[in-house]
Amino acid sequence: MAEVDINMTARREQVDEPWLWRLGQEFDVKVNVIKASIDTDFGWVQVRLEGPIEEIQRATAWLMTTGLHVEALQRAVGA
Repeated sequence: MAEVDINMTARREQVDEPWLWRLGQEFDVKVNVIKASIDTDFGWVQVRLEGPIEEIQRATAWLMTTGLHVEALQRAVGA
């Protein structure tokens, strides 16, 4: 299993989209919200994705296609 901490930021037109829900539904990853601040104009969230490294990579690649600003902060691979 692997863990990756990711920061995502969203502009006004992206704030209402269910990004976190889709991560949990469409990819074999566990999504843990570490910190977040969301209002009607802007939002940011720090999440920890846990799961097989291939699924985390797929999920991260998908996030980058959404128009969100995505930044990986920390990676850890466990046995």
